[in-house]
Amino acid sequence: MGFKSDIEIAQEAKIQDIREIAKKLCLGEDDIELYGKYKAKVDYNLLKRDNGGKKSKLILTTAINPTPAGEGKTTTTIGVADGLSKLGENVLVALREPSLGPVFGIKGGAAGGGYAQVVPMEDINLHFTGDFHAIGAANNLLAAMLDNHIHQGNELGIDSRSITWRRCVDMNDRQLRNVVDGLGSRADGVAREDGFDITVASEVMAAFCLASDIVDLKARLGRIIVGYNFQGEPVTAEQLKANGAMAALLKDALKPNLVQTLEGTPAFVHGGPFANIAHGCNSVIATRMAMHFADYVVTEGGFGADLGAEKFLDIKCRMADLKPDAVIIVATVRALKYNGGVPKDELNNENLEALEAGLPNLLKHVENITQVFKLPAVVAINEFPTDTEAEINLVRERCKELGVNVALSQVWAKGGEGGIELAKEVIRLTSEPNEFEFCYEDDLSIEDKINAIATKIYGADGVDFTPQARKELEKLEKLGFSHMPICMAKTQYSLTDDQTKLGRPTGFRITVRQLTVSAGAGFIVALTGAIMKMPGLPKVPAAERIDVDENGIISGLF
Repeated sequence: MGFKSDIEIAQEAKIQDIREIAKKLCLGEDDIELYGKYKAKVDYNLLKRDNGGKKSKLILTTAINPTPAGEGKTTTTIGVADGLSKLGENVLVALREPSLGPVFGIKGGAAGGGYAQVVPMEDINLHFTGDFHAIGAANNLLAAMLDNHIHQGNELGIDSRSITWRRCVDMNDRQLRNVVDGLGSRADGVAREDGFDITVASEVMAAFCLASDIVDLKARLGRIIVGYNFQGEPVTAEQLKANGAMAALLKDALKPNLVQTLEGTPAFVHGGPFANIAHGCNSVIATRMAMHFADYVVTEGGFGADLGAEKFLDIKCRMADLKPDAVIIVATVRALKYNGGVPKDELNNENLEALEAGLPNLLKHVENITQVFKLPAVVAINEFPTDTEAEINLVRERCKELGVNVALSQVWAKGGEGGIELAKEVIRLTSEPNEFEFCYEDDLSIEDKINAIATKIYGADGVDFTPQARKELEKLEKLGFSHMPICMAKTQYSLTDDQTKLGRPTGFRITVRQLTVSAGAGFIVALTGAIMKMPGLPKVPAAERIDVDENGIISGLF
């Protein structure tokens, strides 16, 4: 049998009617809104329905810092859920929606891989149910109302040089990072410098994913700061009378999307903030609904544990009053050898010396989860055929020294069957008590919170603030935002703010170049290194491989 691509596996699967998947959650046709045969939205008001006092176990999947060798975090998340299902457990997956930027850029889709996928894979990776379009429309409605307010007389006295709100588009497009708009005649608006962020970096996305319902969302949207007036005071979306219309655009998008894994395990796929520039978790509503209906919920945080897991724990769990029961840390032997200095084309060869050199990256993430956040963890080795017994044993030995077991994950090739070993360890861990702690407390200053993340999670010696960032820090403290958690915008490829430094670097400092407040989302964003909120396409975009034939069959998605 020849090699099958992810999309070929997904297209050959026998997908169940979404109404049958809903029945597994005790939901009838009146409880769901159909988007064709295989997708549905579920009204979050069902959270008010009595679930018999069900107490769900929440499992977070995270990983080492990503490498070109691949880790398979989403694949593992889906596969362990299918493994739990095979063990007879009532389980639900909660994932983010993919952004079109990575789909057509470098990373590709985000629906899992091999025989551990959520389907319909093409729909999920492309337009899905239109949530991202609604979020982009809400973001750009606010931008239009802001510029129109200035054009129509500027009653609020907005200083156009102090506008912080940017437009967005769900595509990697470096050309739009910095633009000048409002050119032309007087009727064409007020000329000013502007720019675009990718939709997943929009504060609307973050507020959307942290909102508990439409009322909370409308309030969060109203608190969004779009800029400052000539007196230096913040101007909000509510002052522009924009948040009501923005919430109206998002009314249906706020309902979680129900799909399924290849093995028929129910899955909520909802919301999609990036973890390097946003908080990197699916919506609070979807997580709460999953916990309302299932005994085990498996979710994920984007990129490595220094980003997605830290933000899941310090931001999402803090705001939503969630307490995880166990954490899965995904790694591959190949990626660890890459961290140890092996070129990508030599990763298939056994190399215990390089593996030993790369293992500290994994061990740092394990320490963070178990010693900083005080959560039970298991390391999942996403197995490749080229892995040797000696390599696997070395990983087991080093993790055992930290009191953490290693489970092999074969879900890419075997689906849920290949996730049973991992699922059994997850069940064991969730039955143990844990003393979950945050990385920092609410009452610390903004600077102290950033220092806590940098020193405890990244292993930095400290933090340096550029003169601009120092000025912004003082302004945010003065405006009363110091109680908010921190969302670090940092490269995903390294524990440092320099993507070239692999493994577990020491003797480094983090440089914060800009600080902004996302008052609607409820956190402070600290931009470090060269991170930006609008990616560009690579030299050879994934889009070049994507096509559709005369029968409407899509190829090239992965």
